[in-house]
Amino acid sequence: MSATNVPKVLLQLQPPSKSNPLCVPVIGLGTAAVHNDGDTVKAAVIEAIKLGYRHFDTAAQYGSEQALGEAIAEALRVGLIASRDELFITSKLWCCDNHPHLVLPALQNSLRSLKLDYLDLYLIHWPITAKPGMWEMPYSEESLVPFDLKSVWAAMEECHKLGLTKSI
Repeated sequence: MSATNVPKVLLQLQPPSKSNPLCVPVIGLGTAAVHNDGDTVKAAVIEAIKLGYRHFDTAAQYGSEQALGEAIAEALRVGLIASRDELFITSKLWCCDNHPHLVLPALQNSLRSLKLDYLDLYLIHWPITAKPGMWEMPYSEESLVPFDLKSVWAAMEECHKLGLTKSI
């Protein structure tokens, strides 16, 4: 497999963009694991890039963003890829950051961990909201609070307008 023959799917952006279409490679590597060892993640991502993978999925909750960022930097340094733009990077907003005022800081933290200027796709990980700072699952009923989808989505749209993510 090489990067040139991995099929891609055109994302249907809102609003549609004919001048700047965004395509996602249909084969990607997820970086979630029960025990996420940064060195293992970094090595796996570098090998995946050598094999032609260009789509990588991560999340703040996985603990793999820093290792993925290090792998991207290494791939650039040794010439496996010519630019970050060759990759499609997805990350996700975790439940305890699923509050309108925490969306932008959460994305900024992910970008810092990844050492990137933007994501290609930023998702709401799960459509539930936990109290801020509650990272561990499973959530007790007392840990959950009402999910303000409209306001969280507006905050996601603001992240897109700021150019921090190409799509949401």
